Amino acid sequence: MPIKLENVGIAVRDLEAAIAFFTDLGLSVLGRDTVSGEWTDTAVGLDGNHARIAMLQTPDGNGRLELFEYLHPEAIETQPTLPNEIGMHRVAFSVENLDEALAIAARHGCHPLRGVATYRDIYRLTYLRGPSGIIVMLAEELRKT
Repeated sequence: MPIKLENVGIAVRDLEAAIAFFTDLGLSVLGRDTVSGEWTDTAVGLDGNHARIAMLQTPDGNGRLELFEYLHPEAIETQPTLPNEIGMHRVAFSVENLDEALAIAARHGCHPLRGVATYRDIYRLTYLRGPSGIIVMLAEELRKT
């Protein structure tokens, strides 16, 4: 059976702030909607499901993020995950210029968890806290192919 990754979904507390962060990094908004009704209750498994959503895409067209802000039921605040916790904890992006990407992130109040590291002279990379506490990995390839 062929399988293809469609998107990664991320619940956020402020949809507009999350869109601004990811579009400033270079993603584009494919579409926006407000969803509710029986079909969303069934698909998501929440009664009275009502959310504002936005689908974003990477410039190469291969990666998509679906961001959603719950209107009902009320969003539940949780502690941001740590890099070593089991489960989904980060979204990763390749960038052409890590310093430029970090400057963009800083304008949104987002900074590296510790600093920038170099992996085997292949990548410069870092983890940072994005909007709603999302861990975002940014990596710049040093050996351009």
